[in-house]
Amino acid sequence: MNKPTLRVLSLGAGVQSTVMALMAAKGEIGPLPDVCIFADTQWEPIGVYEHLDWLESEIKRLTNGRMATCRVTAGNIKEDHIAGLNTTGQRFAGMPLFSGAGMGRRQCTNEYKIQPLKKKVRSMLGLEKGQRVPKTQQVETWLGISTDESLRLKPSRDKWNTHRWPLIEEGMARHHCHTWFNNHYPGRTLKKSACIGCPFHNDLMWRDMKISDPESFAEAVDFDKQIRTSQTGKEQFVHRSLKPLDEVDFRNLEDKGQLNMFNNECLGMCGV
Repeated sequence: MNKPTLRVLSLGAGVQSTVMALMAAKGEIGPLPDVCIFADTQWEPIGVYEHLDWLESEIKRLTNGRMATCRVTAGNIKEDHIAGLNTTGQRFAGMPLFSGAGMGRRQCTNEYKIQPLKKKVRSMLGLEKGQRVPKTQQVETWLGISTDESLRLKPSRDKWNTHRWPLIEEGMARHHCHTWFNNHYPGRTLKKSACIGCPFHNDLMWRDMKISDPESFAEAVDFDKQIRTSQTGKEQFVHRSLKPLDEVDFRNLEDKGQLNMFNNECLGMCGV
């Protein structure tokens, strides 16, 4: 957009949005967003919050405060889910947990990510609750989706808001983001942003958490036990195996003392 009323960068503090924000702050992509907004579910690993602290200070340094950063929240998703409440304290909006009927509906992203960000944007436009956005006001929202995630590209449902994907425009995949960050910030590591007990974690992520972040894994195990019986009477689990999280075997072949033939295959093309 040429001259939007407000240019917003949706900051998840993960790999893609971190690199997108830093590229903007360094002037490699533009125009410079007015604000970076982090929607906090209050249940990210401590490493993500430490990374976010650093990222906010680095953005401030690079832009001399011209690109603001802020954090918004609709509540603690873990505590709300255990209590059976949604963000308004009423109808339960669930995480997509597993039961005998399959995976539940994914309502948490809208409740704890999209709506808090939208509420903040409306506030920055000076709008009251329920007030329509005037046609004279337009927002451009940057989303950190890379070329390997192109299936996630979706236009905004709001006429006053236009989505933009700078990483797509730059032809950058996730591995390009890692390369860019390593070149500019050697010695630092990027974090994957996600709720500690997210059911979308694959076994590799659970294994990594169990080994490198045992405190978060223990918290996920405790959450898994507390949500075992839902309000409908169905057994719920964080893991798709329908087993308690602390009983799932996340070991890979090397952990089990076996040779992983795929990793030793000469060209690595089988299974690609």
